[in-house]
Amino acid sequence: QVQLVESGGGLVQAGGSLRLSCAASRSIFSVNAMAWYRQAPGKQRELVAAITTGGSTNYADSVKGRFTISRDNAKNTVYLQMNRLRPEDTATYYCGPRFRGYWGQGTQVTVSS
Repeated sequence: QVQLVESGGGLVQAGGSLRLSCAASRSIFSVNAMAWYRQAPGKQRELVAAITTGGSTNYADSVKGRFTISRDNAKNTVYLQMNRLRPEDTATYYCGPRFRGYWGQGTQVTVSS
C-alpha cells in the first residue's frame, strides 16, 4: 500500500524554523530517492530538496543554506529542517519519491512578515 503522510507545518514568523516530517511506506522509501516539493497559490509545484537512498542531497537555489533534508531509514521517514524562513517560503509542502510524480496530501507552511 502506498502511503505518504506529511506533518509539521504551521504558522511561523519570518526568521523562524520548522521541521517537516514525511512518513512513507517501506515499499516506497527503501528503493527511492525522496524529495520535498512545494506549491504556492497561483504557482507551479517546485522541487525544494531531494535525497538519494545513499544520502546525497540537492536543493533549490532559493533554499540552499537554510533548509536541510535528511532521512531516517529505520523509520522510513524523510525530514525537512527549515531555518531562517521567509514569507516567500509560504506554500503547501509535499513529499514523494523523486521522479515518480506522486506525493502525499501536503502540509501548509505560512511565514508571516
